[in-house]
Amino acid sequence: MAAVKKSFLVLFVLSVAVVVHANIEKADDYWTMRAEEAEKVAEKAYNPNPAGLVNDFNFHVDKSEKGTNSTRRNLKKYTGKCLATNPIDRCWRCDPNWANNRKRLADCALGFGRNTIGGKMGRIYVVTDASDNDMVHPEPGTLRHAVIQKEPLWIIFARSMIIRLNQELIMTSDKTIDARGANVHIAYGAGITLQFIKNVIIHGLHIHDIVSGSGGLVADSVDHYGIRTQSDGDAISIFGSSHIWVDHISMSKCKDGLVDVIQGSTAVTISNCHMTHHNEVMLFGASDSYSKDQIMQVTVAFNHFGKGLVQRMPRCRWGFVHVVNNDYTHWLMYAIGGSQHPTIISQGNRFIAPPDINAKQVTKRDYSPESVWKSWSWRSEGDLMMNGAYFVQSGHPKSSRRFSNADMIKAKPGTYVTRLTRFAGSLNCVVGKPC
Repeated sequence: MAAVKKSFLVLFVLSVAVVVHANIEKADDYWTMRAEEAEKVAEKAYNPNPAGLVNDFNFHVDKSEKGTNSTRRNLKKYTGKCLATNPIDRCWRCDPNWANNRKRLADCALGFGRNTIGGKMGRIYVVTDASDNDMVHPEPGTLRHAVIQKEPLWIIFARSMIIRLNQELIMTSDKTIDARGANVHIAYGAGITLQFIKNVIIHGLHIHDIVSGSGGLVADSVDHYGIRTQSDGDAISIFGSSHIWVDHISMSKCKDGLVDVIQGSTAVTISNCHMTHHNEVMLFGASDSYSKDQIMQVTVAFNHFGKGLVQRMPRCRWGFVHVVNNDYTHWLMYAIGGSQHPTIISQGNRFIAPPDINAKQVTKRDYSPESVWKSWSWRSEGDLMMNGAYFVQSGHPKSSRRFSNADMIKAKPGTYVTRLTRFAGSLNCVVGKPC
């Protein structure tokens, strides 16, 4: 751990001048300080024992299934009293008073983002205005006004609405965006940017048809704004940030990625999302040369990778990624890929290969010969392979014992995935009823 910290600090000193300029035309003292503070939080968020985190996650999955007849495929319509089929959802969805107890959600994260509480310690902020007309001094009641406030906030919506962002939505720390009870779409404009911040929950949104923001003056705090360059067109960009939880989001048709986790981000969980109609779905790790991403730790759980997807579910560099109990029903090229020796532990996923005989392999290694990648730790445990799908493992089998020895509680096998992911995506929650 000491060696990682030392190298991490050296890399930060060498790279902060470059990093802080990302989408910022001219870095100033505010952004330099924000980057430095984010780096310190990320270093503390890094878990030197990721196997313990995997074990904790698998324990919760196993516990949530105790006492249920889960050996069936459960292909029929779900008719249970509580529409919750995995441990994250069971934490809050069975409560008919969820709307009066919204902040309970903050106690429900699992995986590497488990300590994320978002705006739990703040007041409720109600978005009443779907417009996004003033990038520098946003109107009170708009989503842009809410996310730049300095205080912790739990942000909800007064009604269903479509929000077209004229420029990327630059958030500040300690915020929850909670769309439960309303049908809220972020669409036809720019996406959401989490840059050098901490402790954010994004829940219940539809995000689709995202395009690049043209750039210009944009507020990034209640008392600071600056010139942004053109944004990439990601649905959610997590950049140099930590303690982030993205849950129950429906995403599709964005210009760039659906979720990017880059530039030294860590302690991230992406769960219960439904992703469709997109090419490059998720990118974890900024580049093969950016070794600061060695502290990146991400959990990808209970998501449905659905129709019209091509590749990168995710594509990983450097870090540690736990891919557990997801449903991969569609891809055209490959499902999970990477370069620069990331550790990828795939447990209890269902992989249904496409008809193309050349696209049956789940995995793809980039820019390295087998003599190099054969030492990378990519393990498949309890995955269900269908229609000819196959996962090319690497790393010495003994290297995976810390993930699968007798003390390790297994993830649910891939045969459970249709149940665990049944309600992926934005939920139609009705006030006064279990969600």
